[in-house]
Amino acid sequence: MDRPGFTASLVAGGVAGVSVDLILFPLDTIKTRLQSPQGFYKAGGFYGVYAGVPSTAIGSFPNAAAFFVTYEYVKWILHTDSSSYLMPVTHMLAASVGEVVACLIRVPSEVVKQRAQVSASSGTFHIFSNILCQEGIQGLYRGYKSTVLREIPFSLVQFPLWESLKAGSSTASGNILSALHAVWRTQGLSGLFAGVFPRMAAISLGGFIFLGVYDQTRSFLLELGRESP
Repeated sequence: MDRPGFTASLVAGGVAGVSVDLILFPLDTIKTRLQSPQGFYKAGGFYGVYAGVPSTAIGSFPNAAAFFVTYEYVKWILHTDSSSYLMPVTHMLAASVGEVVACLIRVPSEVVKQRAQVSASSGTFHIFSNILCQEGIQGLYRGYKSTVLREIPFSLVQFPLWESLKAGSSTASGNILSALHAVWRTQGLSGLFAGVFPRMAAISLGGFIFLGVYDQTRSFLLELGRESP
Protein backbone atom coordinates (compact mmCIF):
# COMPACT_ATOMS: atom_id res chain seq x y z
CA MET A 1 0.00 0.00 0.00
CA ASP A 2 1.33 3.47 -0.78
CA ARG A 3 2.15 5.79 2.09
CA PRO A 4 -0.81 8.22 1.63
CA GLY A 5 -3.23 5.29 1.60
CA PHE A 6 -1.66 3.80 4.71
CA THR A 7 -1.79 7.08 6.64
CA ALA A 8 -5.35 7.85 5.52
CA SER A 9 -6.55 4.39 6.62
CA LEU A 10 -4.79 4.77 9.98
CA VAL A 11 -6.29 8.17 10.78
CA ALA A 12 -9.73 7.51 9.28
CA GLY A 13 -10.05 4.19 11.11
CA GLY A 14 -9.11 5.81 14.40
CA VAL A 15 -11.56 8.69 13.95
CA ALA A 16 -14.35 6.26 13.01
CA GLY A 17 -13.67 4.05 16.02
CA VAL A 18 -13.65 6.92 18.51
CA SER A 19 -16.81 8.41 17.00
CA VAL A 20 -18.94 5.27 17.16
CA ASP A 21 -17.68 4.14 20.57
CA LEU A 22 -18.27 7.46 22.31
CA ILE A 23 -21.64 8.12 20.66
CA LEU A 24 -23.04 4.67 21.44
CA PHE A 25 -21.31 4.10 24.79
CA PRO A 26 -24.51 4.43 26.91
CA LEU A 27 -26.21 1.69 24.84
CA ASP A 28 -23.21 -0.56 25.40
CA THR A 29 -23.31 0.10 29.14
CA ILE A 30 -27.01 -0.80 29.32
CA LYS A 31 -26.37 -3.98 27.32
CA THR A 32 -23.51 -4.99 29.64
CA ARG A 33 -25.59 -4.36 32.76
CA LEU A 34 -28.51 -6.35 31.37
CA GLN A 35 -26.09 -9.26 30.92
CA SER A 36 -24.57 -8.92 34.41
CA PRO A 37 -25.20 -11.91 36.75
CA GLN A 38 -25.94 -9.48 39.61
CA GLY A 39 -28.88 -8.00 37.72
CA PHE A 40 -29.42 -4.76 35.83
CA TYR A 41 -30.15 -2.43 38.74
CA LYS A 42 -27.54 -3.87 41.09
CA ALA A 43 -24.98 -3.46 38.30
CA GLY A 44 -25.83 0.24 38.15
CA GLY A 45 -29.08 0.49 36.20
CA PHE A 46 -29.28 3.74 34.28
CA TYR A 47 -26.84 5.46 36.61
CA GLY A 48 -23.37 6.37 35.35
CA VAL A 49 -23.86 5.10 31.81
CA TYR A 50 -20.46 6.54 30.86
CA ALA A 51 -18.62 4.49 33.49
CA GLY A 52 -15.58 2.94 31.83
CA VAL A 53 -15.42 5.50 29.04
CA PRO A 54 -11.70 6.32 29.66
CA SER A 55 -10.80 2.73 28.70
CA THR A 56 -12.86 3.05 25.52
CA ALA A 57 -11.46 6.49 24.70
CA ILE A 58 -7.90 5.19 25.02
CA GLY A 59 -8.51 1.94 23.13
CA SER A 60 -10.86 3.12 20.36
CA PHE A 61 -8.39 4.92 18.13
CA PRO A 62 -5.61 2.28 18.03
CA ASN A 63 -8.17 -0.54 17.86
CA ALA A 64 -10.03 0.81 14.83
CA ALA A 65 -6.83 2.07 13.23
CA ALA A 66 -5.24 -1.38 13.56
CA PHE A 67 -8.29 -3.00 11.98
CA PHE A 68 -8.47 -0.74 8.94
CA VAL A 69 -4.73 -0.60 8.30
CA THR A 70 -4.66 -4.41 8.37
CA TYR A 71 -7.83 -4.62 6.27
CA GLU A 72 -6.50 -2.28 3.57
CA TYR A 73 -3.05 -3.89 3.61
CA VAL A 74 -4.40 -7.43 3.20
CA LYS A 75 -6.68 -6.21 0.40
CA TRP A 76 -3.61 -4.72 -1.28
CA ILE A 77 -1.61 -7.95 -0.92
CA LEU A 78 -4.49 -10.04 -2.27
CA HIS A 79 -5.36 -7.51 -4.97
CA THR A 80 -7.55 -8.88 -7.75
CA ASP A 81 -9.34 -7.19 -10.62
CA SER A 82 -12.33 -5.19 -9.35
CA SER A 83 -14.68 -7.18 -11.59
CA SER A 84 -13.39 -10.54 -10.34
CA TYR A 85 -15.76 -12.85 -8.54
CA LEU A 86 -12.94 -13.34 -6.01
CA MET A 87 -13.26 -9.79 -4.66
CA PRO A 88 -15.81 -10.74 -1.95
CA VAL A 89 -13.45 -13.50 -0.80
CA THR A 90 -10.61 -10.98 -0.64
CA HIS A 91 -12.74 -8.67 1.50
CA MET A 92 -13.73 -11.55 3.78
CA LEU A 93 -10.12 -12.61 4.32
CA ALA A 94 -8.98 -9.01 4.87
CA ALA A 95 -11.76 -8.38 7.40
CA SER A 96 -10.99 -11.62 9.26
CA VAL A 97 -7.28 -10.83 9.59
CA GLY A 98 -8.19 -7.28 10.59
CA GLU A 99 -10.40 -8.57 13.42
CA VAL A 100 -7.69 -10.91 14.73
CA VAL A 101 -5.20 -8.01 14.89
CA ALA A 102 -7.66 -5.42 16.22
CA CYS A 103 -8.80 -7.73 19.02
CA LEU A 104 -5.28 -7.67 20.45
CA ILE A 105 -6.10 -4.07 21.39
CA ARG A 106 -9.89 -4.32 21.68
CA VAL A 107 -10.10 -7.16 24.22
CA PRO A 108 -8.04 -5.56 27.03
CA SER A 109 -10.00 -2.34 26.54
CA GLU A 110 -13.30 -4.29 26.63
CA VAL A 111 -12.32 -6.22 29.77
CA VAL A 112 -11.54 -3.03 31.70
CA LYS A 113 -14.55 -1.19 30.29
CA GLN A 114 -17.06 -3.93 31.13
CA ARG A 115 -15.82 -4.29 34.68
CA ALA A 116 -16.08 -0.52 35.12
CA GLN A 117 -19.62 -0.55 33.68
CA VAL A 118 -20.89 -2.95 36.34
CA SER A 119 -18.89 -1.28 39.12
CA ALA A 120 -19.33 2.41 38.47
CA SER A 121 -17.81 3.32 41.86
CA SER A 122 -14.39 2.00 40.83
CA GLY A 123 -12.10 4.03 38.61
CA THR A 124 -10.80 2.72 35.30
CA PHE A 125 -7.14 2.83 36.35
CA HIS A 126 -7.95 1.08 39.64
CA ILE A 127 -9.71 -1.73 37.78
CA PHE A 128 -6.85 -2.01 35.28
CA SER A 129 -4.29 -2.22 38.13
CA ASN A 130 -6.32 -4.85 39.96
CA ILE A 131 -6.53 -7.05 36.86
CA LEU A 132 -2.77 -6.89 36.33
CA CYS A 133 -1.98 -7.53 40.01
CA GLN A 134 -4.47 -10.35 40.55
CA GLU A 135 -4.64 -12.04 37.15
CA GLY A 136 -1.59 -10.89 35.22
CA ILE A 137 -1.51 -9.96 31.55
CA GLN A 138 -3.68 -12.97 30.69
CA GLY A 139 -6.47 -11.40 32.71
CA LEU A 140 -6.69 -8.63 30.14
CA TYR A 141 -7.16 -11.19 27.37
CA ARG A 142 -9.98 -13.24 28.88
CA GLY A 143 -12.51 -13.85 26.17
CA TYR A 144 -10.10 -13.12 23.30
CA LYS A 145 -11.11 -16.24 21.35
CA SER A 146 -14.83 -15.70 21.87
CA THR A 147 -14.52 -12.05 20.84
CA VAL A 148 -12.71 -12.97 17.63
CA LEU A 149 -15.27 -15.70 16.91
CA ARG A 150 -18.06 -13.19 17.52
CA GLU A 151 -16.62 -10.44 15.35
CA ILE A 152 -15.41 -12.45 12.33
CA PRO A 153 -18.82 -13.77 11.16
CA PHE A 154 -20.24 -10.26 11.35
CA SER A 155 -17.30 -8.87 9.36
CA LEU A 156 -17.60 -11.66 6.76
CA VAL A 157 -21.04 -10.29 5.92
CA GLN A 158 -20.53 -6.60 6.62
CA PHE A 159 -17.40 -5.79 4.65
CA PRO A 160 -18.11 -7.50 1.31
CA LEU A 161 -21.57 -5.90 1.49
CA TRP A 162 -20.09 -2.50 2.37
CA GLU A 163 -17.55 -2.74 -0.45
CA SER A 164 -20.21 -3.73 -2.97
CA LEU A 165 -22.55 -0.92 -1.92
CA LYS A 166 -19.91 1.85 -1.92
CA ALA A 167 -20.18 4.22 -4.95
CA GLY A 168 -17.46 2.88 -7.15
CA SER A 169 -16.59 -0.15 -5.15
CA SER A 170 -16.39 -20.65 31.57
CA THR A 171 -16.62 -16.90 31.71
CA ALA A 172 -13.43 -16.41 33.83
CA SER A 173 -11.38 -19.05 32.05
CA GLY A 174 -12.46 -17.91 28.63
CA ASN A 175 -14.01 -21.31 27.82
CA ILE A 176 -16.90 -20.47 25.47
CA LEU A 177 -18.90 -23.68 25.95
CA SER A 178 -18.52 -23.55 29.72
CA ALA A 179 -19.63 -19.93 29.79
CA LEU A 180 -22.69 -20.66 27.65
CA HIS A 181 -23.59 -23.66 29.80
CA ALA A 182 -23.22 -21.65 33.02
CA VAL A 183 -25.50 -18.88 31.72
CA TRP A 184 -28.06 -21.44 30.48
CA ARG A 185 -28.03 -23.30 33.82
CA THR A 186 -28.40 -20.21 36.01
CA GLN A 187 -30.46 -17.84 33.84
CA GLY A 188 -32.03 -19.97 31.12
CA LEU A 189 -32.79 -18.86 27.59
CA SER A 190 -33.52 -15.29 28.65
CA GLY A 191 -30.00 -15.05 30.11
CA LEU A 192 -28.41 -16.04 26.82
CA PHE A 193 -30.30 -13.27 25.04
CA ALA A 194 -30.04 -10.62 27.75
CA GLY A 195 -29.23 -7.25 26.22
CA VAL A 196 -30.10 -8.38 22.70
CA PHE A 197 -32.11 -5.26 21.83
CA PRO A 198 -29.48 -2.70 22.93
CA ARG A 199 -26.91 -4.90 21.15
CA MET A 200 -28.93 -4.89 17.92
CA ALA A 201 -29.46 -1.14 18.14
CA ALA A 202 -25.76 -0.57 18.77
CA ILE A 203 -24.72 -2.80 15.86
CA SER A 204 -27.15 -1.12 13.43
CA LEU A 205 -26.34 2.46 14.39
CA GLY A 206 -22.68 1.63 14.90
CA GLY A 207 -22.33 0.21 11.40
CA PHE A 208 -23.73 3.38 9.83
CA ILE A 209 -21.51 5.66 11.91
CA PHE A 210 -18.35 3.51 11.81
CA LEU A 211 -18.22 2.82 8.09
CA GLY A 212 -19.65 6.20 7.11
CA VAL A 213 -17.13 8.20 9.15
CA TYR A 214 -14.26 5.96 7.98
CA ASP A 215 -15.12 6.26 4.29
CA GLN A 216 -15.69 10.01 4.38
CA THR A 217 -12.58 10.73 6.46
CA ARG A 218 -10.35 8.51 4.32
CA SER A 219 -11.66 10.08 1.08
CA PHE A 220 -11.08 13.55 2.51
CA LEU A 221 -7.51 12.74 3.59
CA LEU A 222 -6.63 11.15 0.26
CA GLU A 223 -8.04 14.17 -1.60
CA LEU A 224 -6.11 16.47 0.71
CA GLY A 225 -2.94 14.52 0.00
CA ARG A 226 -3.43 14.85 -3.77
CA GLU A 227 -3.94 18.62 -3.50
CA SER A 228 -0.83 19.14 -1.36
CA PRO A 229 2.29 20.20 -3.29
